[in-house]
Amino acid sequence: MSVAGLIMQQICMNKFVSPTTGATISSAQFGILIALIFMPGSTLWSRAIFAFFSAILVTWIFVAFIQRIQFKDVVMVPLVGIMFGNVVTGLTNFLAYKYEMTQALSTWLVGHFSMVLRGRYEIVYMVVPLVILAFVYANHFNIVGMGKDFSKNLGVHYNLILFMGLTIAAMITASVVVVVGSISYIGLIVPNIVAMFKGDRIRGTLVDTALFGAIFVLLCDMIGRSVIRPYELPIELIVGIIGSIIFIVMLLYRLKYGNKAIEMKKRRGRSESEFCKAQS
Repeated sequence: MSVAGLIMQQICMNKFVSPTTGATISSAQFGILIALIFMPGSTLWSRAIFAFFSAILVTWIFVAFIQRIQFKDVVMVPLVGIMFGNVVTGLTNFLAYKYEMTQALSTWLVGHFSMVLRGRYEIVYMVVPLVILAFVYANHFNIVGMGKDFSKNLGVHYNLILFMGLTIAAMITASVVVVVGSISYIGLIVPNIVAMFKGDRIRGTLVDTALFGAIFVLLCDMIGRSVIRPYELPIELIVGIIGSIIFIVMLLYRLKYGNKAIEMKKRRGRSESEFCKAQS
C-alpha cells in the first residue's frame, strides 16, 4: 500500500495523493460489492478480479478528471479525490442496503488480519511482480511526474507510463483490500516520511518505502493485539490513530522548520559569495 501511494504521489506530483485520497480503496470495495451482488457464490479470486477492474477504472477516471483542471492547487487535488471517494462510498452503501449486503461488506470496510488464513492470503503474492515492475519503470514515473511536455522531449510515452503506474498502484491496493480490508494512511504518511530523508526519486526510495510500510503495519498490529488482550483491535483503528498523529506532526514540522532551513541555506550561500568577493 505504501508503494502504491509512492507511485501515485510521484505521478500526480502531489504529496497528499494516496489510495485513500484518490478513491482507489473505496472503488475496490465497490468492486467487491458488485461481485457479492451478482455472484453470491464467487470465490475470493473472482472478487479480486472485480476489485481490480473497479479500482483501475475509478483511478483512471479520477486522474483524467484532475488532468483537465487547469488551476490545480496542492490541497485541491486530494480534496477532489476525497469527494470522489465519498461519492463511490455512498453508492456502495446504497447498493449494500438495497440488496442487504451490509453485513457481508463490513468485512472489507475495516482492515483487520482475522481473515488472513491459508487459501485467502495468496492474492498478496501478486504484489511482488507489480513492485518489481514499478522498480524497473521508476525513472519513467519520475519523468512523467514532471509533465507531458517534458516527457515527450525525453522520448517517454506520457499516457502509456501514466496509466501503467496508475494500474500498478490500483492493483496493489485492490489486492490488499481483498485480503485485509481497508487500511488508511499507509500510502499517505509512509512515502512522505521516507521522502523527508531519502528524496523523491522512486528508484532510491521504493525499497525503503516498502520496508518502512511493513514495519509500521507490524508495529500497529502488535499494539492492536496488546491493548485489550486477549482480544484484538482492528489494524485500521490503530493505523488511523497513529497515522493521523504522525501526519499532523509531520505537517507542523515542515511548517515550522522547513522555511527556516531554506533561509539558513540562502544565508549560507550569501556568506559564501561575499567571502569569494572579499578574496578576489
